[in-house]
Parts: sequence; C-alpha cells; structure tokens
Amino acid sequence: MAELKKYIAVDLGAESGRVMIGTVSADKLVLEEIHRFSNGPIEENGSLRWDFDRLLGEIKAGISKAVKEAKTQVWGIGIDSWGVDFGLLDADGKLTENPYHYRDSQTNGMFEKAFERISKREIYENTGVQFMQLNSVYQLLAMRLANSLALAKAQNLIFIADLFSYFLCGKIFGEYTLASTSQFMDMRTGRWSREVLGKLSLPIEIMPKVVEPGTIVGQLFAGIGKELGCGPIPVIATGSHDTASAVAAVPAAGEGKWAYLSSGTWSLMGVEVPQAIVNDKSFEYEFTNEGGVDKTIRLLKNIMGLWLIQESKRQWQREGTELSYGDITAMAEKARPFAGHIDVDHSEFLSPGDMPKRINEYLAQTGQETTDDKGQMIRIILESIALRYRGVTEAIEDVTGDAIEIMHIVGGGIQNELLCQFTANALGKKVITGPIEATASGNILMQAKATGQIKTLSEARKIVRNSFEVKEYQPQDAQVWEEQYLRSKK
Repeated sequence: MAELKKYIAVDLGAESGRVMIGTVSADKLVLEEIHRFSNGPIEENGSLRWDFDRLLGEIKAGISKAVKEAKTQVWGIGIDSWGVDFGLLDADGKLTENPYHYRDSQTNGMFEKAFERISKREIYENTGVQFMQLNSVYQLLAMRLANSLALAKAQNLIFIADLFSYFLCGKIFGEYTLASTSQFMDMRTGRWSREVLGKLSLPIEIMPKVVEPGTIVGQLFAGIGKELGCGPIPVIATGSHDTASAVAAVPAAGEGKWAYLSSGTWSLMGVEVPQAIVNDKSFEYEFTNEGGVDKTIRLLKNIMGLWLIQESKRQWQREGTELSYGDITAMAEKARPFAGHIDVDHSEFLSPGDMPKRINEYLAQTGQETTDDKGQMIRIILESIALRYRGVTEAIEDVTGDAIEIMHIVGGGIQNELLCQFTANALGKKVITGPIEATASGNILMQAKATGQIKTLSEARKIVRNSFEVKEYQPQDAQVWEEQYLRSKK
C-alpha cells in the first residue's frame, strides 16, 4: 500500500483564513477544513492595516487543532496568502508596525512620483509586472517619501505568507512566487531589480533571500511546538502566493491549449509559459509575469473580480438588508440582460465603501441608466466581469500567438454558476470548473513534492483530477454575447 502523508495548509484570503489537513496518497488528495477565521483590514491611525497578532493567533489555534485531528505524524506546514503586502522587521526581529493593507490610500499618486524617477517603460522592462498602485514597490515608495519611522528601523522586509512562517520557525526568506508580485524583481532573472530599487532610492539590503517553491525552510520553534502540543514539524515554502498554489492545482491534462482563471475577490487570468514575456505587446496590454511553481512563469492579468459583489453585499447589509450570495445570484438571474456595462477595473472601484453608489455614478457618467434594483446591479457586475474576461483572453492569445481552447476556472468563485455560464458565453469556449479548494490543494501538493512524496507538477495535477469533481459549461447565446462584447469595447 502506498504511503499516506498528512500536511497542514494555512490559506490566507482577503476575507477569511483557513487551516486545512491534506492527506496525500499515490493517486489521491483528501482535504479537511479544521479551522476558519474572518479576515479583513482594521483602521489604525487613519490607515488600513492587517491585524497581524490576531491572525497569527488564529493560525496557531488552527495548527494546534490540526495536529490533534491528524493523530499521526504531520510532514509539513505551508502558508499561502495574497501578494504585494509585507511586514518590516527591526534589528531584534520584531515587526516595526502592523503591515499596511493593499487598499490603503497611501499609494494614491505614487505612479506619478515613481515615473518622475524612472519611466513606466523602464520599470516594465526591468520587472515585467502589471502596473497596479497596490504593488509593493509603490507601498514602499510611499513609506520612504513619508519618512516612515518604521521603514527607517527596518532590517528585513518579508512578504505576508512568509512573515507568518518566520514567526513559526525564525527563518527569513522570500518565496519566489510571492516575491514576484512585488514589482521589485526582474522576472527574467528571478533576482531583485537593482535598477528599479536604485532609481527609486529603495533599500535593496532589506530584501529577503529568494527560495524556490517546494523548499523546506525550517522547523517549527520548539517553544511553539510545546505551546501547540506537537513536536518538530517542517515549515515549507509552498507556492506562497495563493494564485501560484491555485494554478498548481489546475486539473489540466493533454486536452489542448488551456488558460486558467483563479476566481475569488480578485480574478487572475493567464497561461503558464516557460519564461517571462516582456515586449511591446505585453507592455501595451499590461500583462504581469509572476513566478509559478516548477520553473514556470504565470503570464496573467489581475482583474477586479467578486470584490464588487462582496462590497455591494456589505453595503446593503449596512443599510439593513441581509442577503446571502445565493439570494443575490438568484435575483441577478431574473434581472434584465445587458441593462448596463461597467469597466470592472475602474480605479474608483478599488477602495472599500458604497459600491452600488459608485457603480451608479459610473453608469450616469457614461450615459447609461442607473438602477436601485439589487438583482439588476449584480447582473450588470457579472456580465461586465465576463466580458472583461473575453477581452483579456483575446489579449493573451495576441501576446502568446496561441489560440486558447479551454478555460479552467478554480477557486471559490466557481460556486457562482451564473458567472461561470456567462464566462463560457462571453468567451465562446468550453469552461471547466473545479476544484473549489484549488489553493489549499496546490499548497499541500507542493509540500508533498518538497518531501519527495510526488516528483512532478504533472503528477500533482493527475492527483487533483482523481480527487475532485469538475463541471463543464458550453457557450450559449453566442451571437448576443458577441454583439455585447463589441458594444462594451466602445
């Protein structure tokens, strides 16, 4: 009988965090959720921050529960998170302050400040990363220009998932896939960009040593092990960026050219390529080259995803209307098709707040009909997201020269089946969805690769195909969606 090994995955999202146990055999992965906790920014001295101590406490509580539930040896702990955000450590190895949240307003105006010192094209040539004001480089620049005391005291910069690993094992490192989201790194070399950091007067000496995904970086502190009721457990740098882990768990086989879409608060759409693509076309389309597992590059685009729905739901809740996501989707399904169109990536939609009001303001400014009907609002959002997917798919095909035949969608967003069908309709292509728990699955399987239990990425994906159900969507109403896509482009 093939050996069974158990691993603990800590998956940190912008709305919630989970601690899961993964049991890996020769051909199957079984996941069990052990602990779930809420997440979100806190306001601190007028800034949006992450409540680091609370999150670390929740992670420890989850690991403690998982160890008890496992009832056998645990072969690794791996942590993944969103990208770009980081913490700063002082000379004593302590946080200088709570890490900033990527939606904090400190980065407003930082594009202009950066481009005064180094041109936009130079930054792209040296990093290959999409321009988003939330990127680490603009966060750090904002701190420098504000003469941040926390930055002045900093000896080390560590990205979020790796920061939690540091507080579990004491090792300072920057896992490649997570570090690649920063716009500090030259994605053609995998090294920190001296050109970008130097011209922006940002300290390269505080950048961590880069390690590959699937690296055992240390052991759980003995003191923490005692606190949590366990012995030494390896801490593993998995695909520490949640999208890198999710893409590792795409159940693709030899079915033709495929692209991936990791669907959640953000939608991340792209393809795996062997090396970074940094040229006129990728610059024009503002594609990002992020690190993938197993020596791959994720050529992708960040798209504002279910965030618009999440924020709308929160606003209606503040106004006294409690609606589940199921309620919202059912209302949208009954609403009038194509009543309006929005640019889901419009900068006004980035920050928390009254999303329905901002969407109506956008509709009014663009000469479209506003709406107070909640189902109609959600349908406008869902249709606009799907049409945005179509535009990005065409751009991927243009940059790579390859026609995409299948779109694999993974992550929690696949539970919105209306959006999945809209996506197939907009793309005019077959859509395959699943697994929901792609990030945790990829996290666990990269740990299994680190311990030698599995050998290759294709082996990991075969295990995913054996372990989870997938669903197929075929395009519908092709002519109608084609007309709407052409309309949206105008």
